[in-house]
Amino acid sequence: MTKLPLLAIAGLLIAGLCPAAEEGFVSIFDGKTFDGWKISGKQEAFKVEDGAIVANGTPSHCFYMGKEGDAKFKDFELRLEVMTKPNSNGGVYFHTQWQEQGWPGKGYEVQVNNTQKDWRKSGGLYAVVDNKEPFEDDTWMQYVVRVEDGVINVTINGKQLVKDFKPEGKQDKLAKDGGTFALQAHDPGSTVLYKNIRVKALD
Repeated sequence: MTKLPLLAIAGLLIAGLCPAAEEGFVSIFDGKTFDGWKISGKQEAFKVEDGAIVANGTPSHCFYMGKEGDAKFKDFELRLEVMTKPNSNGGVYFHTQWQEQGWPGKGYEVQVNNTQKDWRKSGGLYAVVDNKEPFEDDTWMQYVVRVEDGVINVTINGKQLVKDFKPEGKQDKLAKDGGTFALQAHDPGSTVLYKNIRVKALD
């Protein structure tokens, strides 16, 4: 067995290429196919290219269904990389569920938008805990969405945009038994890329 120098191992950990760097996380997108995913709306609104899910088209959503078609997460940490092209809008949903058409009616959307006209910018919990400060287009953003014991946290590139939010009353869209994830194709003028999608169950 070849032994790697300590500096080389450290480099792999930092790059996220060594499993120990993200203990307990499981990849839910293989970078090549839509295995485990299902598209609602226009099928052509999504494609896989260069290891990423590319969203562009009339409002459609790509739901994570899992191998058995019943993927569900209650308490979890979701990590993924997201890139917007100029003037693009998108979204990452959680605690949602499959539906054939339309905007997901269940769960929350974490906004993806840096320079599109909507004033709600990347990382906010859409229309609940909004962010007004954009990140950069054409740059991979490191999204982390965490739900634990009914508390929601969202960070991008280590910047906390939703901090210890515990929804109550009409704002509570957390499903009692959890839900799945979905990626959004917002409109034909928007191109958003999603890759390196992995999740760690906390329950």
